[in-house]
Amino acid sequence: MYLFNRIRIVPWKGGRYFLLSILILSLAGPVLLGCSEASRQDSADSAQWIIGMSQCNLGEPWRVQMNNDIRRAAEAHPELRVIFKDAQNDSLVQRSHIEEFIGQGVDCLIVSPKEAQPLTPPIAAAYRAGIPVIVLDRAVMGDEYTVFIGADNFAIGEMAGEWIAETLGGEGRIVELKGLMTSIPGHDRSNGFRQGIEDTNIEIIFEADMQWLEPNARREMESALARFDDIDLVYAHNDPGAHGAYLAARAVGRDDEIQFVGVDGLPHEGMQYVREGKLGATFIYPTGGAEAIDTALKLLRGESVPKEIELPTQAITRENVMDFLDLDIEE
Repeated sequence: MYLFNRIRIVPWKGGRYFLLSILILSLAGPVLLGCSEASRQDSADSAQWIIGMSQCNLGEPWRVQMNNDIRRAAEAHPELRVIFKDAQNDSLVQRSHIEEFIGQGVDCLIVSPKEAQPLTPPIAAAYRAGIPVIVLDRAVMGDEYTVFIGADNFAIGEMAGEWIAETLGGEGRIVELKGLMTSIPGHDRSNGFRQGIEDTNIEIIFEADMQWLEPNARREMESALARFDDIDLVYAHNDPGAHGAYLAARAVGRDDEIQFVGVDGLPHEGMQYVREGKLGATFIYPTGGAEAIDTALKLLRGESVPKEIELPTQAITRENVMDFLDLDIEE
């Protein structure tokens, strides 16, 4: 017999009390849950500062991880309460969420924008209203925000291009599956990549905007496979895109003749794909979630912070992937 303790199943030794135990749990469950909810509400009500977190979408595993990192970091500080909003990949919805946060008078705002141009005005409005604004991952236009936290996407693209150029011996036919090209990271990862393969004989034979989404990448890769019999490598702007391309190639029996490269490097996603041999490489793109909470605390305490905080990156290949996976397990 088993008792359910939150999401874990715990074995119960007194098997003969099965019916009685179930009855007790049935009666006590609402009370226990009510106490738990009340405890969480008391903690939220006692928070000294409220942080609004505007996430552009939760359709990408990397963004789910970002929210988890923010939540985990904030839980260590009972003086903080974070309110999360998911714009579901809609810039207009995200604008309205930011306006709601401004109206609520949050103490600090964290925004991971879908697109630069549409999100610049509401972020600037929050900044002018005296709310510290942390722009996370994707930059906006101008400088009306408090601090930007993110990795250098141009450098990541260039590093990927250099790795690809070395791996292919300076020549080959490549498919580039781009992230959302109305976002700054999409442009930077593409421009950096092209810088990395400059002065080589590498040819980009097919390119498409898959908008960071794996189903889109798979569909675009199906088109590339139908048009070209000779493809050496796929460079996708994120790991879901690279994985979608891999699945498309595997479906037609061509995965062994093509290499796949992505960006993000989450342990349970990109690193795992490299370990399984599906990707030749991925490049770590930190979520910045923990850094955002650390920065928010400094701002709320009146401490100074730099205008820009750059997060480090690292190439993950089959030669070093286990070192990173072992490190993640140890942590």
